[in-house]
Amino acid sequence: MTLNCLDDRDGRIEEYLQLLQSLACELERAIHAIGQNALAELEDSVSNQETMSARLVDLASVLNVSSVACPETSLVNPDDGLMLQIQVASAALQSLNRRYAALISHSSRSVAMMVSLFNSFRGNLEEVPGARPVLQTWSCQV
Repeated sequence: MTLNCLDDRDGRIEEYLQLLQSLACELERAIHAIGQNALAELEDSVSNQETMSARLVDLASVLNVSSVACPETSLVNPDDGLMLQIQVASAALQSLNRRYAALISHSSRSVAMMVSLFNSFRGNLEEVPGARPVLQTWSCQV
C-alpha cells in the first residue's frame, strides 16, 4: 500500500513539475505574441494557460488529500531532487508572471490612450462632467 502511494505521489509530482515548466513556456509565448501583435497566438496561449492552471489546481488538491490518506507520503525530503526542481520552476514561473502582468498592464494603458486619441480625431473629446462649461473648445498655440 505504501509503495503504491509513493509511486502515485511521485507520478503526480512529476506531472506537476512538467505543468509548471509548460506553463512557463506558455507565458513566454504569450509575452512574445503581445510583442509581435499576434492576437491568434495570444488567444491560443491564454487558452492553454487556463487549461494548465486548472490541472495544476486539481493536482495540488489531490496531492494534499493523498498526504492525509497516506501519511507516509506527506513527509517531503527537502533534499529530494524533484522538489528542488519544483521550487526552481515555481520561482521562474513567478518571475515570468510578474513580467507578463506588467506587460499586460502597460498594453492596457497603451490601448486606452490609443482609443482616446482615435476618439479625439473623430471629434469625440471626453471631458470630466462639470469640469468646465460645455461651450468651450480646445486650442493650442504653435
